[in-house]
Amino acid sequence: MVFTGTANPSLAKEVADHLGIDLGRATVDRFSDGEVMIELLDNVRGKDVFVLQSTCHPTNDNLMEVMVMVDALRRSSAGRITAAIPYLGYSRQDRRPRSARVAITAKVVANMLTSVGVNRLLTMDLHSDQIQGFFDIPVDNIYATPILLEDLSSQNYENLIIVSPDVGGVVRARAVAKQMNSDLAIIDKRRPKPNVAKVMNIIGDVTGRTCVLMDDMVDTANTLCEAAAALKENGAAKVVSYCTHPVLSGNAVDRIMNSQLDELVVTNTIPLREDAKNCIKIRQLSTAELMAETIKRISNEDSVSSLFMD
Repeated sequence: MVFTGTANPSLAKEVADHLGIDLGRATVDRFSDGEVMIELLDNVRGKDVFVLQSTCHPTNDNLMEVMVMVDALRRSSAGRITAAIPYLGYSRQDRRPRSARVAITAKVVANMLTSVGVNRLLTMDLHSDQIQGFFDIPVDNIYATPILLEDLSSQNYENLIIVSPDVGGVVRARAVAKQMNSDLAIIDKRRPKPNVAKVMNIIGDVTGRTCVLMDDMVDTANTLCEAAAALKENGAAKVVSYCTHPVLSGNAVDRIMNSQLDELVVTNTIPLREDAKNCIKIRQLSTAELMAETIKRISNEDSVSSLFMD
């Protein structure tokens, strides 16, 4: 059975259609003060249940919906509960940078999900693979790369080069470059000293090339737009970006529209706001078929990793 909250019902419906089942019926409501109230309307006793919901904006509300729904399922004697969270909010807070007095909030969320009764987690393109170690339950971290690669191949770009927008994304970009049998470039971004503008150095020759920036998420789009400008200044003919999670907070859409980025391709792990849907530079791909196949394999106790092996 697949249940969902209010974050991304269209993705959940699409996944259920691919599985050939109806979405589980549940009332998801709010009290007048904003408290989440959930009532299950279907019998779940002994069932293998997946709660499909990204914890995107509003992050806290959507996370709380997952928590309350899992508790309702557990108290209704569900056989196994899998939290299927394509975009896991708070995953960027996965360490203490330098000596800053901050929380490791990704671990807090892992503890919350485990303690409320989640038996396993299904997610997509975690910000850091090591977050899987924050959970004491099985974690399936699947990848949107096959979806992005299929679309990228269909575009038949000439003189293609894959670009990592920062040093941290080199592993992801290198894997895509290998699959596409193309060259790799890296953007080295640094600030020489406080209050001095960032300097962006391009490692690799992008002159006359179609540059494809690969990243796991696009939030404010500031880095992405700066990278596109730097690539164009260094002679790039075209700059396209492929990102899994379209967080697109604040004025990110306006920034993309007014940037030198030619196109941004994202998936539907997070639903697009109206302004993003209407932006001619943003195109969205569906992850529903991949999510459905993964859910089917988990339920049947089949291999998930074989989906992504050469």
